[in-house]
This record gives sequence, C-alpha cells and structure tokens, in this order.
Amino acid sequence: MNRSRSPGIGVLGMGTHLPAMVRGNHEVGPPAGVSATWITERTGVTERHRAAPHEAASDLAAAAVLAACEAAGIASDRLDLVVAATSTPDELGPATACRVQALTGATNAVALDVSAACSGWLFAAKVAHAWLATTPGARHAAVVGVEAYSKFVDPTHRGTAVLFADGAAAAVLGPVDEDGGFHDFHLGSDGRGAHHVLIPAGGSRIPAGTASLDAGLHHIHMDGRAVRDFITEIFPRLVDRTLAHHGLGLDDVDAFITHQPNPLLLRAVADRIGIPAERLHITGDLTGNIGAASAPFALADAAARGLLADRARVLVCVFGAGLTWGSTLLTWTGARSLRAPARNAD
Repeated sequence: MNRSRSPGIGVLGMGTHLPAMVRGNHEVGPPAGVSATWITERTGVTERHRAAPHEAASDLAAAAVLAACEAAGIASDRLDLVVAATSTPDELGPATACRVQALTGATNAVALDVSAACSGWLFAAKVAHAWLATTPGARHAAVVGVEAYSKFVDPTHRGTAVLFADGAAAAVLGPVDEDGGFHDFHLGSDGRGAHHVLIPAGGSRIPAGTASLDAGLHHIHMDGRAVRDFITEIFPRLVDRTLAHHGLGLDDVDAFITHQPNPLLLRAVADRIGIPAERLHITGDLTGNIGAASAPFALADAAARGLLADRARVLVCVFGAGLTWGSTLLTWTGARSLRAPARNAD
C-alpha cells in the first residue's frame, strides 16, 4: 500500500440525525404525478425524511455533531475546527458552520463552510485533515454534511421530488494509529457541468424576487439524464484510480461507501464493475438523496451495524453538482457511531 500521506488522522466517532417527519412514496408520488410503485421501481427509494418548518440545516447538523462528539468521547468545547458541507445553508451568510458552532457549544473551534454539493463532506474532510496535520496544537475537528433539500424541492417535479430529502451526518476526526485513518484524497471538479444540477435563484446572479419565485427558480433544477451519465462514468473511474494508487484489487476492500443519489443506479454500476453486492453499503433507499450527508451517513450506518471491523479497508467515493467528485481509502479504527434522536416536528 502506498504510504505517501500525512499519517494518523482518522475517524474517532460518528453521529447522524434524520428529522422526525417521514414521507413514503404514497405521499410523495401523487403530487409529482407518479405512483409509489413507479418511484420504487426506478429509484429504489421507499421513504425519506423532511425537516419541520422551523428546522434549518444547522439544526440538523448540530444534532449530528453532538452525537459524533458523544461517540468519540469528547466534549464539543474540545473541537478545534467545525466544517460544514452543505448546498442548503441557513442563509447566504454567515457560514452555516458558525450556527452549528453556537448550537453545539464548540466555543474553541474555528468554523467554516465547504460548498461542493453532494461531494462536500469528503472535500470538507480533506480540509479538516490538512488543518489537523499542519496546525500546531489542533487535535479534533468535526466534519458534518447536511442538507435541508425539502425547502427547495418542487413537489410537482418528479425528477427531484422523489429523490431529494433532509438529513445530517458528522464525523469527529483526530489522531489514530499511524497506519490507520485516511490515506490519500483524490478530488476533482469540472465547472463546465455546473448547469446540470443547481438552485438557480437566490445568489448574486439571480437574486431572489417576485420574478424568480414565479419562475420557480428557487427550486432544485436537475438534468436527470446528464447526472446519470456522469455517475455511470465517474464512479468506476474513482474506484479504479484509488485501487491502482494503493496497489489493491476489489477483493482487498472490505466496504464501499458512496454518495447515494439513486440506489438502483448505484447497484447497477457496482455490479458492472464487479463490486460484491454485500460490500456496497446502501442507505439511500430509506433516506433518499441527502446530498453532502449521504456518504457520511452510509459510513456511520455501516459502523453502527457492526459491518466495519477494526482495520477494515473502506473505499469512499463521492460525486455531485459542480461537477465535483472525490475518493479516499480509509482504514477504519473501530470508531463508534450514534444516531441523534429525532425531535418532534411540531
């Protein structure tokens, strides 16, 4: 295995949070003009969670971060850094991470956001990894992926309404055994595809206003065919590149953790490239696409279910709007994973 990395930084604990409100296909389908069976047969998603009207991305993220701190056995005021990855911030400014810092009592942490859409958590983990490796005295960072997509979904648009949902997942990163933790990160972007998935209005190009609202530009817009083609091409390339870099084969990887845009598509691509079905951990069937939270949620869920033995090799692949993508090899070091309890949605 290639050792060209800053050693000894890995996952100490993970936490997740899903809102209390659950919406099944029988609820989501009719407004979008499709049946529950249609959704299941084309996506594999059977249910998704929705934030309450008063809940913002930071509320979901804070619950996940606190659960991750509990799992790691550290108090939130021992965090040196909080990085939030999201496409659905509380507001355009300040950083949602600042809201998370205040809500969690991480009073000694630097707080910042990373915006890389559904790839965001891995981009944020790279930032935190580099921060911990180069900042004297820094030992612990919370990296949280969170989305409140329901606030931006057009319930009548079947291509997005049946997939996108809300949730958060966080990891506390810190020192681990020298041969454990994250190995090299491989990240990439191609801005020529930025128009394939986006929320057009609300920024400086199209400020929110009556015209943008009437045109539905505050909703998620997605070219489903282009996104499918991108995933079908990039997922195998990420796997091949990461395995080649470390001199490994598919059989040397204990678990494959990916972004979860469409469970049926993931299973089909994985099967085509020879990933054993039992090693591809799918959670999107019960969460939908929760964006930057998807991959860390799958990782946390695998850990909570006891599927990651100590020293397990985990290959993480992400891909998202931007276009963005990334992968890493993670040697698991027995971290705990906790799910924050859902709060009442009223």
